Amino acid sequence: MSYCLNPSCPNPQNSTQTSVCQACGTKLLLRDRYRVIQTLGQGGFGATFLAIDEALPGQPNSVIKQLRPTATAPHVLEMARELFRREAETLGKIGNHPQVPRLLDYFEANQEFFLVQEYVSGSTLQQIVKRDGPLIEHGVKQFLSEILPVLEYIHSNRVIHRDIKPANIIRRAQDLKLVLIDFGAVKYQNQQQAANASEQTAFTSYAIGTPGFAPPEQMAMRPVPASDIYALGVTCIYLLTGKSPKDLDYDPTTGELLWQRHVHISDHFVSVLKKMLEVSVRHRYQSANDIFRALDLEPYLKSLESGMTNQTGNASRKPNGQRSDPDSTGGGVPSSPAARAAMAIRARQIRPESISLPSGANRNNLFDSRASSNTSVRSRDISGGRGREFTGEKSKVPVRLDAEGLQNYYLKGKRDFASHDLNSLSLPKVNLSSASFHQANLSKINLQGANLFSTDFGRANLSRANLRDANLIKAYMSNADLEGADLRGADLTSAYLLNANLRGANLCGANLTNAKLTEDQLAMARTNWMTIRPSGKRGMW
Repeated sequence: MSYCLNPSCPNPQNSTQTSVCQACGTKLLLRDRYRVIQTLGQGGFGATFLAIDEALPGQPNSVIKQLRPTATAPHVLEMARELFRREAETLGKIGNHPQVPRLLDYFEANQEFFLVQEYVSGSTLQQIVKRDGPLIEHGVKQFLSEILPVLEYIHSNRVIHRDIKPANIIRRAQDLKLVLIDFGAVKYQNQQQAANASEQTAFTSYAIGTPGFAPPEQMAMRPVPASDIYALGVTCIYLLTGKSPKDLDYDPTTGELLWQRHVHISDHFVSVLKKMLEVSVRHRYQSANDIFRALDLEPYLKSLESGMTNQTGNASRKPNGQRSDPDSTGGGVPSSPAARAAMAIRARQIRPESISLPSGANRNNLFDSRASSNTSVRSRDISGGRGREFTGEKSKVPVRLDAEGLQNYYLKGKRDFASHDLNSLSLPKVNLSSASFHQANLSKINLQGANLFSTDFGRANLSRANLRDANLIKAYMSNADLEGADLRGADLTSAYLLNANLRGANLCGANLTNAKLTEDQLAMARTNWMTIRPSGKRGMW
């Protein structure tokens, strides 16, 4: 079918090979290449269509947005044009990210504006929840681990999305990655005051964003990056409950969304979501990194608490076995820094960087101990499809997992694979974000194209590992052995590589923007002109 884009056409549907609309005479082939075949939807300022590009081999699909405001007042038309121009400018600026649609074309025809962008095949999160039901806590945390890097990326480009919601996040069918769409409501943080003033005049009657998802400061035309954090928090509530904001109650005195009685999640995750949903922007998380820090500590709370309690609890004991703790106050409150930190961790009220350590203590060593605990460990060996429970102490070697077993454990919420022998496993394109492989043997493992975002490889053996095109953003690789590893095309943005062995590692085409490593380390590896250095530039250091 060929669809006519003339808003006043009485019968826009035409046969596939028609070049001119049979009802109104409008030319059907836009720019002599784009043939609209289906309508996708219409909002306040534009209509969206599915089209094929007849000028390219294979006639790939694309999305065409047509400026089509429902109101005709001059200031509304002016605002619609501005929003349309912004979306094209934004996609042209940040559309090189694999989870943001690419801008393909932007033009005016017959005094109408058109924007052509990459077609993303898949289902929105709204459609997925309506079809499959709400997610559990682990599923929502996995969602955050996938979407927060995208949010961090657009914010780093000084862009505020302003319309984050389940309907604007697609699970792409091709690779199952999340894609953030609809950049028609974006705002740039570096706009000048004069530009802001004119915007206020034009937008007075049209607060940008979706009611319920947009926070108060955004509805008052004062959006900041943390406004997207609020909308993301509301999206998490929708994923957990299947309820839109309009279906939930509000506290009439504070304006807070009343959602907690509708969910069954851990106290720690409740605290994270509450801070994402703070009505006061100053008390809300200010960046995606803040949320990562809050979530990254959780899997290690018990081992941290245990290790720090043992550190203080074993300090002094009487001969008869009674504890004599000089660090405790008379009221039973520990006074030493480590003991207070253990108590604070139990209360889940602190971040790693806020822990006060005893004089001379090493913060990195403290948090490296998260991968081990003095308590018993329960694991399962499902090699060959069989399950076998075992309990062992720290000194015992964990039962070896095969590739299927590792993935099954991860899907069930297990994140700690410290000290495991996983050499030579084949796990291409696997998702193991935020897992811990501290001191694990990963020699010759195949993790090509894997999602290893914020994964702990501290002191792990990754010699001759295949990490080509892997997502290693914010990976912790201190003291890891990466000798001879294939890291071609890997994204190591903000990865921590200090003291890692990079002798013979192939970093050709790798992205090391803001990565922590020394010039001497990099000199030991193989690089080329496509390697992005920690400075963010290609070429010389």
